[in-house]
Amino acid sequence: MTDHPLRRRPESDSTSQGWFCVYRSPRRHQVADAAFMLTAVGIDNIMDRADTSEWQLWVPVEKAAAASHELEEYARDHAQAQRHEAAQPEVDSGIPGVLGYLFVIWMIPVLEGYGLLSDEAIRAGRMNAGAVGDGEWWRTVTALTLHGDFGHILGNSVFGVVIGLMVGRNLGSGLGWLLVLASGALGNACNAWVQGDDFTSVGASTATFGALGMVGAFMWQRAGHRAFGLRRSLAPLFAAFALLAFTGVGGENTDVIGHFTGFGAGVLIGLAVTAFAPEQLSSRHQTYCGIAALLIIAIGWMTVLLQLP
Repeated sequence: MTDHPLRRRPESDSTSQGWFCVYRSPRRHQVADAAFMLTAVGIDNIMDRADTSEWQLWVPVEKAAAASHELEEYARDHAQAQRHEAAQPEVDSGIPGVLGYLFVIWMIPVLEGYGLLSDEAIRAGRMNAGAVGDGEWWRTVTALTLHGDFGHILGNSVFGVVIGLMVGRNLGSGLGWLLVLASGALGNACNAWVQGDDFTSVGASTATFGALGMVGAFMWQRAGHRAFGLRRSLAPLFAAFALLAFTGVGGENTDVIGHFTGFGAGVLIGLAVTAFAPEQLSSRHQTYCGIAALLIIAIGWMTVLLQLP
């Protein structure tokens, strides 16, 4: 919360001059927080330290009752939110899911390098809007494992690791990455619907931006931020969108629409999954979810290979 501008109260007795002290603390930032909140609800106020070691917050006498009520509500909501935040469990470290993600996206260039995946197979695995529209659903999955060059895959590796750790900690490495895969596939499907039939794309970024939207939405709903009012309740979602806007629209060959459709799919999935309790899934069920994600990718690539002449 930003500091409140310091103004001097009247030098004579403030109560007799129409001012009343509603809050005091030796810590300036606590008084500044209270002042910011009162300003937000339209109550004029003045911060002052006067001749004591305590910071004081003054309001007009006629606003004293309303200010005291607002401060009590703020303190109660703040305490409630802190208790709720402290209760949020960490599902796992997120490392198993990140390792699985890196294995999948780096496996394809390795197989290609050893000649185990032909150029025809790579082309058949790309996200092609016309082909997806004709029913080749597997391209929405296989395209997530393909990349244009070393810089492309390296960038998605770094970004995927950062976001993936948050996915694992909030949703688990199994369930979380199964949902990331779903958001990426759904984002590609929506992208194919929006783009022309000749449009093609590759890359895991649709899924990683889906993970970003999913975590932002999930944290918004589950991490207790709603107790601070609308502006602060939306902070996780705004932060996720700001990161999307900062990192997802640059570059000559950037699939901006794909990034936004992936992010939007992730937000929807993140909101939906709050109806469940990921922390209550056993490690065995998390493992099953992780295996399911790998099987979907494997089935996608097996379908590609079966389509080849």
